[in-house]
Amino acid sequence: MPHVFEVGELTRAIKAVVESEFPFVWVRGQVVNLSRPGSGHLYFSLRDAEASLAVVWFRGAQGGRISAGGERYDPLTGEVYDRPLAESITDGMEIMVAGRLTVYAQRGVYQLVAEVVQEVGAGRLWLEFEALKKDLAAKGYFDAARKRPLPSHPVRVAVITAPAGAAVRDFIRLGRERGHGAAVRVYPTLVQGEAAPAGIVRAMLRAVADDWAEVLVLIRGGGSLEDLWAFNTLDVARAIFAAPVPVVTGVGHEVDMTIADMVADVRAATPSHAAQLLWPERGMLAQRVDDAELALRRIIGTLLASRERELAVLARGLAWLSPARRLDRLAESFDGVDKRLVRAGTGYLDGLSRRLADLEARVSRRFDARSLDAREDALTRRVERLTAAARMFVADRQQRLELAGAHLAGLDPAGPLTRGYSLTTVARTGKFLRRETDVRPGDKLEIMVYEGRVRAVVTDGGPDAGDKS
Repeated sequence: MPHVFEVGELTRAIKAVVESEFPFVWVRGQVVNLSRPGSGHLYFSLRDAEASLAVVWFRGAQGGRISAGGERYDPLTGEVYDRPLAESITDGMEIMVAGRLTVYAQRGVYQLVAEVVQEVGAGRLWLEFEALKKDLAAKGYFDAARKRPLPSHPVRVAVITAPAGAAVRDFIRLGRERGHGAAVRVYPTLVQGEAAPAGIVRAMLRAVADDWAEVLVLIRGGGSLEDLWAFNTLDVARAIFAAPVPVVTGVGHEVDMTIADMVADVRAATPSHAAQLLWPERGMLAQRVDDAELALRRIIGTLLASRERELAVLARGLAWLSPARRLDRLAESFDGVDKRLVRAGTGYLDGLSRRLADLEARVSRRFDARSLDAREDALTRRVERLTAAARMFVADRQQRLELAGAHLAGLDPAGPLTRGYSLTTVARTGKFLRRETDVRPGDKLEIMVYEGRVRAVVTDGGPDAGDKS
């Protein structure tokens, strides 16, 4: 036996099928039977030559969205408008509606719940926009890898825009107030209308041919999708893609997004924002200079302190290795030897004196006066001989000390210089000149005399000079 549906059951089944199969559709038709109840919702039908479709446009979906600047715009197309379409829609108007299909169970009819409503012209442009966007994306026009960074502080900027528009005035005003100075060339062109795409391309080609600008800037004030359509064309996209320098776009308002914005290396939200991206605030530049100055001072201070420490170490090493310092150390050593020698001689004589006194005492105890006198005479002679020997010993040590001093003085490299001698160094070898064969013609010599140094060049000499002098 076949299943018998309840009305509600069958309606729910149909609704499930319809809503799952058509979650979002675009429908084009003519408005008929428009109704505006007090709830603010709109009810009408879309009709063509073959059929009619019920549409409900709820109040919450009619107003679009509000941007940060307080402007009302279409969330799908980015179009900015002053008056919502819901207020101007009338019977007989041809429109496009995007939304979801559903079944109204109470009446048993299907209807379209509108999410986006546009006049047919705007809808056509949106479809063309989406088709071009898809094509260019497939060709790699939007790839992030091909996009170039902006130069830092550009000083030559080419601006492609309408010469009398508010956009270019705001751009130039901000350019004067920011950065550290730049030249701006305006390449005038139409930015709206049928002739605008070709004009924009020609202006860009002129800027590229001049080979002057570091960056190209395309700017235009806000408007509807139709107003900005010149920046959604294939020719403009190709010109931006082929530009040899980075391209910045500042077209419309923040909510506006064009094909040109997607192809450009950098997209600015507005023309003024484009200037802000190119040049930083001068206060920030001054702060960077101050930071750099402080960092440079710290680096210089650290470097100087390090060099001072290295210089002190080198100075101590040079002082220790210098000839004067070596002579001072030898003199100190000589003084020490002299003092030890004097102490040794004095100690030797004192020891002899003590031994003599001891012997005298022992002799006195053992011998009588006559024997003592005789021995005293002998002892006196021995003392005299011993004294003479001591004097000779001291004189010998004194003579050896004087010879050592003379020998030490002879080792002083500066000693012969006081007597008219000189020391000659060969610059090529860095060694002292001892033989004629140590030099050859053209060698540079440095002659050290008692007071100063003399530089000379050998004209004759060396092993090939023979007896020349």
